Amino acid sequence: MFRDVAVVLDERFRRLFIPSARLEKLAEGCRWAEGPAYFPAGRYLVWSDIPNDRMMRFDETSNAVSVFRAPSGHSNGNTVDRQGRLVTCEHGNRRVTRTEHDGSITVIASHYEGKRFNSPNDAVVKSDGSIWFTDPAYGIDSDYEGHKAESEIGACHVYRIDPHSGSVSIVADDFVRPNGIAFSPDEKRLYVVDTGATHVDGGPRHIRVFDVGENGRLTGGDIFATCTSGLFDGFRLDEAGRIWTSAGDGVHCYDSDGTLIGKILVPEVVANVVFGGVKRNRLYICATTSLYSILLPVNGAKTF
Repeated sequence: MFRDVAVVLDERFRRLFIPSARLEKLAEGCRWAEGPAYFPAGRYLVWSDIPNDRMMRFDETSNAVSVFRAPSGHSNGNTVDRQGRLVTCEHGNRRVTRTEHDGSITVIASHYEGKRFNSPNDAVVKSDGSIWFTDPAYGIDSDYEGHKAESEIGACHVYRIDPHSGSVSIVADDFVRPNGIAFSPDEKRLYVVDTGATHVDGGPRHIRVFDVGENGRLTGGDIFATCTSGLFDGFRLDEAGRIWTSAGDGVHCYDSDGTLIGKILVPEVVANVVFGGVKRNRLYICATTSLYSILLPVNGAKTF
């Protein structure tokens, strides 16, 4: 253990952590910090504070923290597309939106076959411009993270938005509560979290992995890893294809073969992470009430 910050479970993790590195608290005062997205052009981070119905902004050059948008539609997951625009999953408005460069908001998707989504949770943009997102029911389960309502679709799926037509299709329909989502660096595999244990006794608390075919067709879906502390939520991959994922006691690092090789301990339950910084080697961590970061000797997979 390195000064109570990192836990080495496999020798492969020892070179992925700097013993002198410190976990830094950058902001606090959130109710449930989630969905970090990093903008390299401006060197700033945007994240969601879901119950407080706002989005926050951290300026990497000055350490200034400010409100980015309020109300935010109880935003949850955020990501950045290939044109540097913010893509947001809104629990409260039950839709996926894009913030244009001029600040205006474009609704990308709000319905499937005429029925409103449950509460889009997390999203990722593929290099072809397609947007993939998860739609559990956390935002309509109660008024805490959105607005309590009945599900119109009646199930929780993973969706793909076509980059040309804008049409929405279901790419995976066998999840209890699909949650975090990300592609491997070569985009040949898609990883999706299932946090169904929140609603089903003995339910899933794992990451599944799919092979990605033509036109968004997924095959496979085997369990990649099962959480050993609490639940997985959001996660990101580094250039080598390792997964850095949220968990109950911090950030867990999985090698591409599915082995849990190490942990970064965080004093709050972690919800999501993203790589940022000018070299993509600063891991930003959204953990319950706070935003943290730590510098690593690895680089996040390039997604912009």
